[in-house]
Amino acid sequence: MSKTRMYPIYGRNPSCSVSSRLEERKNKAKATRMEHSRRTDKPEDFITYEDSDSDEETPAMQKEILNTSYNFVDYIKSREMFSKNPSSVVSDYGSRHILTHEMFRETPITLGNMNKVFCSQWLSDRQVVFGTKCNKLMVYNVVTHKLDQIPSLMSRKDNLMAEQAHCGIHSVQINPSRTLLATGARNTCDIAVYRLPTLDPVCVGENAHKDWVFDMCWLDDEFLVSGSRDTKMALWRITPDMFEHKTEVPMYHHISAISVKDCRNSQRVRALTFNKAYEEIAALSLNGYIHIWNAETFKQKLSRKLPSSQENVCLAVQESGLYAIGCRSYTLLLDCRTLQAVKKVSSRYSGCGIRSASFQGDILTVGTGLGMLMFYDLKAGKYLDSSINSSRTVVLKASKGYVFPDDEFVDNIQNVKYVPAIYTHCYDTSGTRLFTAGGPLPATLTGNYAGLWQ
Repeated sequence: MSKTRMYPIYGRNPSCSVSSRLEERKNKAKATRMEHSRRTDKPEDFITYEDSDSDEETPAMQKEILNTSYNFVDYIKSREMFSKNPSSVVSDYGSRHILTHEMFRETPITLGNMNKVFCSQWLSDRQVVFGTKCNKLMVYNVVTHKLDQIPSLMSRKDNLMAEQAHCGIHSVQINPSRTLLATGARNTCDIAVYRLPTLDPVCVGENAHKDWVFDMCWLDDEFLVSGSRDTKMALWRITPDMFEHKTEVPMYHHISAISVKDCRNSQRVRALTFNKAYEEIAALSLNGYIHIWNAETFKQKLSRKLPSSQENVCLAVQESGLYAIGCRSYTLLLDCRTLQAVKKVSSRYSGCGIRSASFQGDILTVGTGLGMLMFYDLKAGKYLDSSINSSRTVVLKASKGYVFPDDEFVDNIQNVKYVPAIYTHCYDTSGTRLFTAGGPLPATLTGNYAGLWQ
């Protein structure tokens, strides 16, 4: 759960330096190897090996182990005392424990007459921001349960507004220092940037795209990349002088992109992500290709055809650089160095479709078109098992949400059990709360769903 390097205040060794720990570590590694050797029925496609599996550890390594405390109390004390001792905590420990012990409980959120939530982010431990298909940018307070609408920003050229009014806000992204929020503008071919935490308008980025902006990603605190249905990618720069000077009446700038380039061999750029470990931008297009761009030069390096070209709609990257791509019937894991498929993670439910994906440490969370969230343990190479009942995996089933009746829905409601598609989900910073949202999967249906799991 945690690691804290301990230094003795008095004596030669800290209190955690007990030689029996080395023997326990060796026995545990031996038991793990024996467990792996028994699994011969079906060979695994991808196997990881822990450092602790090594038979021989040097004296320096043993000393390092003995002087490291894995006690969470020592971690908390070290943090309270502002100690400079090297320490770390496993980011997904809280969420993993809550999931395996089936402690998450859903609180449905009433959204009124809004239509389909496409994207979301936690602003703080109290607020979640999300964008809808009806082009509303909303902030939900998880404590007071209050909903506030943030006014959309208008570009100078808004003659396409009547045509683009109902495609919605598909992306909400916060920069690394959490000072700026980027999302869609009133005209959905443009982008809008707000200042955090006040959500004052900063600027509108215009004239780069001729079709809907599907996704965005921050490269750092100033540079932003957007991808559109017109197969183009645009690079924007938001400088500090745009938002450092406050005025009595909120004003915002109109900016143009630094660079606009075609994403070659693509049809509609559907999803973007920035791979910080390798300084590259990954773009997913609806014709079944993944495209890699150099983040420093903003030049396309390569494109690769994916095994599945059906419904590739979501893309996520782990801190180590592993890509996850949501497809129609499985989640594809790609090695970022070679773009070779590491594993195809079956969705376990036929025809559900993967609609959202994210990494929380070594746990891959996927939202499906059948109103379920599933959790894949990358280290174990399987879906997360329940500690309450070892014969089943952990699955969170969303409530129904709301669908506005129409003729098609009324005709089919008796024959098909309605469940919402989970188009977006996000963990808070502690990993102990999860916001999920979406709506009906058919494009012709109007409705919404949102829930808070805690």
